[in-house]
Amino acid sequence: MTTPQRRRPRRSDSAPAQVARLLSMLPYLRSHPSTPVSEVARLFGVSERQVIRDLQVLWFSGLPGLQMGDYIEVDMEAVEGEGVINVANADYLARPLRLRTDEAVALIVALRTLASVPGSFDRGAIERAVAKLEDAAGEMAEQAASVQVKVDGDAVAEVAATVRAALDDQRRLHLSYWVPARDEATERDVDPMRLVVVDGRLYLEGWCHRAGAVRLFRLDRVLGIHLLDTPAQIPTDVRPRDLDAGLFQPSPDDELVTIELTTAGRWVADYYPHESAEELADGGLRLRLRARDRQWVRRLALRLGDSGRIVDPPDLSAEVTASAREALAAYGLQ
Repeated sequence: MTTPQRRRPRRSDSAPAQVARLLSMLPYLRSHPSTPVSEVARLFGVSERQVIRDLQVLWFSGLPGLQMGDYIEVDMEAVEGEGVINVANADYLARPLRLRTDEAVALIVALRTLASVPGSFDRGAIERAVAKLEDAAGEMAEQAASVQVKVDGDAVAEVAATVRAALDDQRRLHLSYWVPARDEATERDVDPMRLVVVDGRLYLEGWCHRAGAVRLFRLDRVLGIHLLDTPAQIPTDVRPRDLDAGLFQPSPDDELVTIELTTAGRWVADYYPHESAEELADGGLRLRLRARDRQWVRRLALRLGDSGRIVDPPDLSAEVTASAREALAAYGLQ
């Protein structure tokens, strides 16, 4: 069993990250009985409290059809003042992962898509992984070969190559970047952290000196890019964002907005992260969400029409009303 790579502790985890960690943690604990909690926390880059929370998820877990005594057992006891962990009834998790044919084909397509991203990853490693999967998938691998995925164009390839050079040399970038929410071009210096692919699009994640925070920049919205001689200086306490929860992750500092939705507007709760959703008597929802930029909230409210309205803050509601009246006046409808 390979020892997990040590990782820096993170303050919080999404559910997918927790599941991924447990799938690595359980085989490790099966092959390393009586491991101290502190050692597990250090190896997996989380706090001791998070390790305990992870393992508590496993109580009464197991494969379908098992009896009560066959579920996973997690025993945490103190030995010489140190909490240690022992896991039982989890032998099936110690076996290597076996992909179904359709899973292998999907993974081949995903890896080929990743390989098509310009200048961002170790293509040699990707090609070796694809070759092994194709060998295992046999004839079904031909289905993956018939799938064509286009990630980005030539202009993005040039931007990605400059970003890769900045990452390799640890140098600062100057971007001319189009912000669609404000329909304006902005100038900013960015210390690059990594290139990521989300939903088939390539993003630069970096420390933006204009915002004083970590930001994601879609490469197809970069109007101009220059590699500077200035060394990148990312603050020591800054970490890449956990993107398992999606690209849009509101901050507690963002403005809190309350929107009341009719049944026709309930779809908003499925598409936008929100802090609370309260059922209304007429079948609608009262949604509370965070907004970093008022412009997209105004556009959302105008798009909703009579299926939703902003009730708080009052001045934002007034802004939407004024915008609606201006639009109607432009068409001679007011």
